[in-house]
Amino acid sequence: MVKDLSVEFCGIRLKNPVIPASGTFGFGMELADSFDLNVLGGISLKGTTLEPRFGNATPRIAECEAGLLNAVGLQNPGVHALVGEKVPALRAVYGGCIIANISGFAMEEYREACRVADGCEGIDIIELNISCPNVHGGGMAFGTSAAAAAEVTAAVRAVTGKPLVVKLSPNVSDIVAIARACEDAGADGLCLVNTFLGMRIDIKTRRPVLANRTGGLSGPAIFPIALRMVNQVASACRVPVMGCGGVSTASNVIEMMMAGASAVQVGSENLRNPFACKEIVADLPGLMEQLGIEKLSDIIGCVRM
Repeated sequence: MVKDLSVEFCGIRLKNPVIPASGTFGFGMELADSFDLNVLGGISLKGTTLEPRFGNATPRIAECEAGLLNAVGLQNPGVHALVGEKVPALRAVYGGCIIANISGFAMEEYREACRVADGCEGIDIIELNISCPNVHGGGMAFGTSAAAAAEVTAAVRAVTGKPLVVKLSPNVSDIVAIARACEDAGADGLCLVNTFLGMRIDIKTRRPVLANRTGGLSGPAIFPIALRMVNQVASACRVPVMGCGGVSTASNVIEMMMAGASAVQVGSENLRNPFACKEIVADLPGLMEQLGIEKLSDIIGCVRM
């Protein structure tokens, strides 16, 4: 049973569409001794900012019935450590697509961090996370305004020649409008969705469980909403879409691709099961056989709005 799992995303050929999502797989090397990373179509590295960040106060993880809340706060060693240490170490053992997830809190930070990342030969794609609060815009996330999303996309487009993928926040009223604004500003692809804003309260202490009060909800609970948003954006935009949000099985990957995703990220499932992506890749051929699918690329967007 030989099935073709390969796909193309932003002009890059991936051996399969399965990619660990940023923040759930570290910088790749954490699991390099546990299994051959080369079974993965790509790896999206931990979110990185211009300068090192310690992150938010603890507790910053809260479990939910069908997922989890996180308010880690972008703890990372900074972009210079990314290009000087993390990517070269991963590239030494991994030949697939390496995606650098870049975050920032001001336009200048995004530009400079992406400029540095662009100079790293081992990075194939820059994934621009626009869910961070804009400190010069009253704290509103860049990704909640079409104008701000377009502005930061254009600013980064001007300093990078690598494929630029913008990761969208779902905490908006019209995700299609923001997706189109990023596309028009020069994005080569789109990734959606990031986490939904949520909260838990400890009923014994009568205080929020997270020190940050709120955090990002991920996991199976958000999959149907993420799928709907992927379908909307893929139907409305010309650039390829990378789907994520609650993906935990090979069946979820197939659904995301039918909705219009050319590649699929697996997020919090990696925290529950570090071998999740490897197992999903292994399960895909058998599921394709059951569904009569010879090439995964054939089903991309077969269900359009």
